[in-house]
Amino acid sequence: MIKTAAGKSEGLLESIRDVESVSDAHIVAGTYDIIAEIDAPEVYNVLEAVSSGVQGLEGVTDTKTYIAMD
Repeated sequence: MIKTAAGKSEGLLESIRDVESVSDAHIVAGTYDIIAEIDAPEVYNVLEAVSSGVQGLEGVTDTKTYIAMD
């Protein structure tokens, strides 16, 4: 789940999709602006993609990570 600065969602969508391990990303309505799905073999890889990839993009203001257990 990704929050962006006002008016930045559309511009960030492709950059988020280009982050290694991101398999898909969509602009959504609600508390967060973009939902990205990360496909990685280990939890560490998910956290690395979020912290090094997504959070480092200019215009990203907040993230929340959920791990699917199935």
